[in-house]
Amino acid sequence: MTTLQQPQHPVLGALVAITGALDGVADANPVFMATEQKATTLLEIARAKAQLAELELRVLATAEDVAAQSAARDVAAWLHQHTHQRPETLRADLRLAETLDRTYHQVAAAMRTGACNPAQAQVIVNALDDFPAGLDPEIRTKAEETLVAYATRFDPTQLRRLGRRILDVIAPEVAEAEKTRRLAAEEAHARKKTRLAMRRLGDGTTRITAVIPDAAADRLATNLEAFASPRREDGTRAETGEYLPYDRRLGRAFCQMLETLDPGRLPIHGGDATTVIVTIDIDQLRNEAGIAQIIGGSPITAAEARRLACTANIIPAVLGSDSEVLDLGRKERFFTAAQRRALLLRSATCEAEGCDIPGTWAEAHHWIEWAQGGATDLDNAALLCSHHHHRAHDADYLHERLPNGDIRFTRRT
Repeated sequence: MTTLQQPQHPVLGALVAITGALDGVADANPVFMATEQKATTLLEIARAKAQLAELELRVLATAEDVAAQSAARDVAAWLHQHTHQRPETLRADLRLAETLDRTYHQVAAAMRTGACNPAQAQVIVNALDDFPAGLDPEIRTKAEETLVAYATRFDPTQLRRLGRRILDVIAPEVAEAEKTRRLAAEEAHARKKTRLAMRRLGDGTTRITAVIPDAAADRLATNLEAFASPRREDGTRAETGEYLPYDRRLGRAFCQMLETLDPGRLPIHGGDATTVIVTIDIDQLRNEAGIAQIIGGSPITAAEARRLACTANIIPAVLGSDSEVLDLGRKERFFTAAQRRALLLRSATCEAEGCDIPGTWAEAHHWIEWAQGGATDLDNAALLCSHHHHRAHDADYLHERLPNGDIRFTRRT
């Protein structure tokens, strides 16, 4: 009895032909190739690698049965066992394969022709996956098409930058709101990741991000701990209530210390007292959403600009529709040392309901924001710790003054 042999699939046949052809040139020495032939060969190899990578991903996306046959967790684990490649690389390839097979067919098609390599494909997928939920599918499709076209001209690093700004190109009407959302998310992420650690090296120096004398490190640690309050139980908790490690508390304290430095005590910088200037359009300043720009630095959300404007460490340059300067914040806009002392007499702690962070660690906040015409006087002032000052400028929270003078925060529903 003869057994019928299963016909060879075209994919397997192509790979057998490729490996056979490569075996045929295993002993060929490229040193004797002409320069133009070497250049053409290198470009063709890059194109072939992209095509082979796409073919591998296409097979990976359909190879659940391979893993099931040997009870492997997934085909990435099966490949790791048989090919000894890095498991994390194989798992990333499997995720990319499933994503391309399920969603991003234009990216897969570009890889199939060698016009997009795997690194570019991953960058494009990451950019598209970062789009907001509920975005018009036509916008997403147009973005994929545009980024795939860019892949013929830009490397993965350049593509990543373009991917972050792609909505500016294809849908400027929604780009501003998305940039504001993303910037707010980045600020929240940065606050969560902020940390500072100091380690004695044992040779009279301490490593922070640089190497400084131990005596200077001791002074820095003392100053930071005044902000971090490492001995207080409530100083060890994050906004969500989980334990906040010491290095994260020091990282936040370092940021708070920078915000409260007195510019008058710093050297002259740029011909004037050391000052940070933030520019922002008047409409964005008054709205919940918007983006401000630190002169010579990075963008921040309008909410963060409004919070910083409560201290004497930034000067807001408010711009009109034609970018003309409508108002350049004056020092008189900020609460004076005498006013802060008066606030401490009124409340020895943060004025948020149930918060007992000492008022000496708190920040003076305009109850009616200065962007809305709020005056810099005691009747319009609230003493808030750094955490509650952030919540006062957080669009997700409402706050109200209670009859007893406390400030109650409520998350918006």
